[in-house]
Amino acid sequence: MATAKTPQPVTELPVRYLTPDDLATLLSVPLETVYAWRKKRTGPPGFRIGKHLRYDPAAVHGWISNLAEHEAA
Repeated sequence: MATAKTPQPVTELPVRYLTPDDLATLLSVPLETVYAWRKKRTGPPGFRIGKHLRYDPAAVHGWISNLAEHEAA
C-alpha cells in the first residue's frame, strides 16, 4: 500500500527575476541603454523565458561588483 507523501515546507521564497524595465529603473538608466548593453554584450547577463527577457538579481549584483572592482583598480 502506497503512502501519500506530505509536501515539504517551503524554506525560501522564489527569486523574482528582473524585467528590462526593472533593470533600467534599478540603475536609473534609459530602457534603450539596457537593450544596447544586451546587443553589445556589455551589460549583465540576461536570459529568455519564451519571448520574455529576464535578469537574475544575483547576476546583476555580480556584474555591478565586477564593474566596481575594475573602477577601483
